[in-house]
Amino acid sequence: MGWIIAIIVGGIIGWLASMVMGRDASMGIFWNIVVGLIGALIGGWVGTTLFGIGSTLTSFSIPGLLMSFVGAVILLAIANLIQRKRIR
Repeated sequence: MGWIIAIIVGGIIGWLASMVMGRDASMGIFWNIVVGLIGALIGGWVGTTLFGIGSTLTSFSIPGLLMSFVGAVILLAIANLIQRKRIR
């Protein structure tokens, strides 16, 4: 049951991050889920390392959700940088 919730929350976090970063039109639901889950891992690592806050994958909390969102935004920012360099 925990993985189903992680997939749903990951999809929502990935969708919100893609809207903030302006990539909503180019991403489908699958990539929103992937970005949300990987963003939760990145956010958990950044949050634990810098602030002592875990991610949503380990425990459900508001700070964990925020760190997951921050991780997803970081992931999309890196993807934007890589994609821009590839086009030029």
